[in-house]
Amino acid sequence: MTSPSSRILTLLSLLQVRRDSSATFLAERLGVSPRTVRRDVERLRELGYTVTTLRGPAGGYRLSAGSELPPLLFDDDQAVAVALALAVAPASGTAIGEAAARALATVRQVMPSRLRHRMDSIEVLSTPSAVVVDPEVLVAVIEATSAHEALRFDYVPVWGEAEVGPPLSVEPHAVVTSNGRWYLLAWAPAAADWRTYRIDRLHPRAATRRSFSRRPVPGDDPVAFVAARFRGSTDASWPCVGTALLDLPASDVAPYVDADALVEQGDDGRTRLTTGSWSWGALAARFAGFDADLTLEGPPALVEAGQELARRLLDSRGPGTRP
Repeated sequence: MTSPSSRILTLLSLLQVRRDSSATFLAERLGVSPRTVRRDVERLRELGYTVTTLRGPAGGYRLSAGSELPPLLFDDDQAVAVALALAVAPASGTAIGEAAARALATVRQVMPSRLRHRMDSIEVLSTPSAVVVDPEVLVAVIEATSAHEALRFDYVPVWGEAEVGPPLSVEPHAVVTSNGRWYLLAWAPAAADWRTYRIDRLHPRAATRRSFSRRPVPGDDPVAFVAARFRGSTDASWPCVGTALLDLPASDVAPYVDADALVEQGDDGRTRLTTGSWSWGALAARFAGFDADLTLEGPPALVEAGQELARRLLDSRGPGTRP
């Protein structure tokens, strides 16, 4: 049987995960009676947590936001999660590295000795992201997305030398992070199409307070949809996929290809590589980038792109270069 303090900690975790929890559900998860659940809820209230009693046939409880931050209670797994999340914050692509370090130090001070030692054992060295998002900008975008409110903003073009165009107005649907960068997936009414915007290039204007009805994201998966846009495709696959035979062992090829590439070691020491890219020319260049003799096996569009790439490289020879 768990101790009362451990049971209260588990009760708090359950209330944090579920918006509304019935007394029956909590009693079953804790292995106690509904009466004991009521007593434990009262103890949480004494600790400063605002727990609302839900009326109705089943009854239940809801953990509400209070005016002050009550004492934080973490179980072992939560302590590890907090330490890891704060430790890798500098690589998250947001300018919260210093704040995360101070937060981790603050949390550590109020931890019991047992959990503090476990948190101290977690040492993560992360490389700061080259592209950093202002936390206030990120919060503003996330708030508009959660509230289903149109977002109006200035957007800096990919090439910094270009002039900033007129403000854009979109319907934000999801915020996606990928490889240390943050993206907004939104429906652009002016273009009648989905658009992806880098949040580090986005500067929100005043809140519009104009609500919109959410649209279904193609595939019902914003992360997969954004990844497909990066690949120039409408789904998770590359639009151009081909195969080449490289005069290299598989061990020299595998570390430099995407996870979805197929690497096959041949008996003659060469490697057959099947992978993709956003265009046939880019795919031919990807194969040529291995700096080894190769044979483009197909499809024909890849072979043609390889021949065109070779022609361009030959034509790029400077004056006086011998053929």
